[in-house]
Amino acid sequence: MDKYKNGQNPAAASEKNIQTDFKESMTYGEYLHLDQLLTAQKGVSGHHDESLFIIIHQVSELWMKLILHELRSAIRHIDADDLQPAFKQMARVSKIQSQIIQAWDVLSTMTPAEYMEFRDDLGNASGFQSYQYRMIEFALGYKTKHVLAIYEKDESLHEELLEAFKQPGLYDAAIQKLARSGFAIDPAVLNRDVTAVYETNTSVRKAWEAVYRDVDQYWELYQLAEKLVDIEDWLQQWRFRHMKTVERVIGFKQGTGGSSGVHYLKKVLDQYFFPELWEIRTTI
Repeated sequence: MDKYKNGQNPAAASEKNIQTDFKESMTYGEYLHLDQLLTAQKGVSGHHDESLFIIIHQVSELWMKLILHELRSAIRHIDADDLQPAFKQMARVSKIQSQIIQAWDVLSTMTPAEYMEFRDDLGNASGFQSYQYRMIEFALGYKTKHVLAIYEKDESLHEELLEAFKQPGLYDAAIQKLARSGFAIDPAVLNRDVTAVYETNTSVRKAWEAVYRDVDQYWELYQLAEKLVDIEDWLQQWRFRHMKTVERVIGFKQGTGGSSGVHYLKKVLDQYFFPELWEIRTTI
């Protein structure tokens, strides 16, 4: 006896409207430009594990592109006192960060012996040079002008980074929102040079303390604070997993781009983007 009456698979019959003729319409592959995306893994060594190395970093760069897209929109919404969309975008950033963190688990399947077989072929190319990562730092308020010199080879990219460097960051937007909400914020903070690294300020800490002590009155500001903490927490976890993966694969060797490698990655773990939001955990 046939499994299906009249030899017809019910599942196949239910999908009779599936499009199969794409001579005049756009395909999935065309929409995503998969011909370009899937041929962009051009290694320099021919080693089997170089594909892993390239794909992990390319995927991370795609996620970072989305992080920047969401952060920039969140800043605009905070500036416009429209916090609910900003909360959604900031929450999305945190979820994206969790994906990037898990990518290190895949890369760590590559052993030191395997990486050493093609590491020298990378020359001076290094993840330290990721311009999107620098833009994320800038968007979060961490500004270090000396890194801009890395990108002078590409004039248009250098200009793009310089413009991002000059823009207020996410925390600047949050502090301005505190001021608009009636908190007495030090004018020196409100009018600060946003190209400088943000430094902790007593008036900002007192404002956040007030928010956390009266959550019902300042519910939206409380939500804003917690979304900021989520982003920084996940970023520090990303940095930690990066550092441990590098240590696992190359130990304490110098980075391919000349950085001190693990020593540098350990040092940045001590950086804070939103310092008062961590300080008040002790003071409230």
